[in-house]
Order: sequence, then structure tokens, then C-alpha cells
Amino acid sequence: MTATFRQLAAPLVLVLCTCALQAQPVKLIFDTDIGNDVDDVLALTMIHNLQTRGHVELLAVTITKPDPQAAPFVEAINTFHGRPQIPVGVTRTPDLTGPSKFLKLAMQKDGDKLRYPHQLVDSSQAPEAVGLLRKTLAAQADGSVVIAQVGFSTNLAGLLDSKPDALSPLDGVALVKAKVRELAVMAGAFETINHNNRYLEYNVKMNVPACQKLAQNWPTPIVWSGYEIGIAVPFPAATIDQGFGWTSHHYAVDAYQLYQPTPHERPTWDLTAALYLIFPDRGYFDLSPPCKVTVEADGFTQVKPDKKGRDRYLVLSPVQAARVREMFSNVCSEPVVR
Repeated sequence: MTATFRQLAAPLVLVLCTCALQAQPVKLIFDTDIGNDVDDVLALTMIHNLQTRGHVELLAVTITKPDPQAAPFVEAINTFHGRPQIPVGVTRTPDLTGPSKFLKLAMQKDGDKLRYPHQLVDSSQAPEAVGLLRKTLAAQADGSVVIAQVGFSTNLAGLLDSKPDALSPLDGVALVKAKVRELAVMAGAFETINHNNRYLEYNVKMNVPACQKLAQNWPTPIVWSGYEIGIAVPFPAATIDQGFGWTSHHYAVDAYQLYQPTPHERPTWDLTAALYLIFPDRGYFDLSPPCKVTVEADGFTQVKPDKKGRDRYLVLSPVQAARVREMFSNVCSEPVVR
């Protein structure tokens, strides 16, 4: 091999190696309060479509809203995308919120057939969420899993409290430390919201003790996606109205219109946490300096500078917001090949 050929070949080998490294899908657990808002639905849609592209592998979905139709609806989404085998777990704690506006879609029929087929009849038939989290993590290689928590901290706080069992000899904290590379949490507020310097964000205030436990005891890096990030990227109403014309029915369109019809443009809180985990290095977001996030008794997320801190939070410029909005629109509305 001549020196000139080696000089030309070396960059090509580097590119091929880099592509090979990037081709490994991110192993993701999606923890959601689906049913309370429609951004969870859009986030799960994005995850599935990015899995089809080969960027992510959805290991499990765990739910912090114990609505009877929450697990059937999630299973219907998974089935719609050709992945009915993805396990779904549900908390057994009481429902902290009211009835959903769109989970009834799980039972929607066209004639005598379900519009969105699934096997689960009721969430009680799904496994308990903490047990599913332990089972899923125990089966993965060390340091290989990321978790997107986009609802209450109920399930992950329960995971931290869990004891060794037949699934793993490790307690919850040790299991998380061994298996989880990073956690992204849609929670809190890290900028002034509507002139309010002490904004109490919904996902935190609905279960403050659980979020306090998470913030205090979680043993791996956490990236927080604050309330301000989602409101900076409203989902395009035009995409809901026109972008899904490739199918006669799409669960995301149906759920969106039942939740709050277009021309309303819903903030994309939950999509941002998942997007960061799947593409942390593509410049969709910037990160704050390392810090320490604590949760106060009223649910306020307090941030203190800490050069060795475990926590960081997402930062978004107007240019990045436009790019993220376009990305959400394009990916969520992609045709599903069955």
C-alpha cells in the first residue's frame, strides 16, 4: 500500500468506524404519565419512528397514570408500529389526576373491530411498573440504558426503594448505578415563567415526595428538561391537520384533537427529554454547567452551582427551537411501513 493510498484511506476508515459506532441504537426506557397530556403520545410516536430509522431501541414503557385504559392505549401504539412485544408496566398507586380525554381511543371501534388493535383489556393485566423496570434493567449490559421520565417520579422513586429479588441481587440504587448511563427528566422550571420566579411545574408538584427522592438519591447523571423548553417548541398544528394524510386514522391525530383541537399548538415538553437522550450530540440543545438540583417542599426545583454536580438542564436558543420543531414535525408524521 502506497503512502498516498494510506493517507486517502485513513479518513475513510475513520468515517466508517464513526458511522458504525453511531449505528448502535440507544437503549431507552420510556416512563410516562400518558393520558394526562398529549405530548406523551407525540413523544412515543417519535421514539417509534426513530427506532424504525435504527437510532433507538425501546426496551419498555412504564406508566405513572393507573388509568384502566393507559396500558391498552400504549400497547395499541406499540402494535400500530409493529412492536406489540414491547412490555408495558403500570404503577399500582392511586391515580393522582382526573379522567383522560383520549385514552378511550384504546376501545374505539370501526364496525366490530378495534381501530387500534391491542391485546390488553385493562391496565390491571399489565405488570407492575417497578418490577418491570427491575426486570428490564437486569437484562441489559452495564451502563447501557437511558431512561426518559416524562411524568411523575412515582415509578423511579419506587425503583430506588426496591430490594434485591429473583430478578437481580442488587437493590434499586445499585441496579440503577450499574445499568443506567443517564436519566432525562421532564420536570421543573429553570427560567422565569410568566414573571414567576418560583414556578411549580406539574410533574413535580403532583408527587413532590417522589421527585424529592429522585433528586436526592438518583446515582447517575440527570439532565432536566424544564417547563420553558417545551413551551419554546409548540407542535405545528399544520402537521396534525395535514401531515398524516398517508393513513385514514392515526392515534396521535385522534388523541391530539380530543385533547385540545387545532389550531391549538401543544408544547412539546415530553418530546424534548427523549430527543436529548437519543441525539445528545447533534446540537439540538445546549446544556447548563454542572449543578445540583433539589426539590423543595412545595415542589420548586432549586438549582445551585456545583462544578462536580450530577445535574444539568437543557438550554435552547431560538435557532435551536426552530430546528427542533421541524424535526418533531417531520419525524412524528412519517409514514409507518407495516
